Amino acid sequence: MAWSRDQLAQRAAKELRDGFYVNLGIGIPTLVANYIPDGVEVTLQSENGMLGMGPFPYEDEIDADLINAGKQTITALEKTSYFSSSDSFAMIRGGHIDLSILGAMEVSDRGDLANWMVPGKMVKGMGGAMDLVAGVKRVVVVMEHTSKDGASKLLKQCTLPLTGVNVVDLVITDLGVFEIDKYGSQPMKLIQLADDVTLEEMTAKTAAPFVNALR
Repeated sequence: MAWSRDQLAQRAAKELRDGFYVNLGIGIPTLVANYIPDGVEVTLQSENGMLGMGPFPYEDEIDADLINAGKQTITALEKTSYFSSSDSFAMIRGGHIDLSILGAMEVSDRGDLANWMVPGKMVKGMGGAMDLVAGVKRVVVVMEHTSKDGASKLLKQCTLPLTGVNVVDLVITDLGVFEIDKYGSQPMKLIQLADDVTLEEMTAKTAAPFVNALR
């Protein structure tokens, strides 16, 4: 059975390490804030100028002035600090963020990422995605394995406009987890299957070439 959105966030949270500064993208990645493992201290950063975000608020905790980059209401912590968007992007571009967890529309087996637009559809702009994949030390993508029409979103070559080339280190889909060697010396590796998902199903639904490295 494929993982749910919350299970995807829980799996992504296992990539967090103590002391990391982490940026969470819009969509499923924002749920990671609710699943930080016990004993792991991370600091969440948002492009709109907030460092040290807490989990999503309960209804009686909502403060409309506290939002993340996706305009979702969030909570603050004792260590939270606020600053301008320019300072926020200086942190990202300066290589001070250890990990970014992003959504995607397509990923190639060499770590190319397309996550900002579909040609012909109106978009507000790329936002901070290009800066994040260029300036952050490690990039993890969390996404559904196939599109609504059943087409694979893991491809040999992306068909949509790229956000970055050779930037993705790990892909977590609702069917399993792949390691990517973005430097091209090793093929993409399947390292985990979701519960009750078979290797045959994964192979049938994955357009990108990969090797079986299940642990």
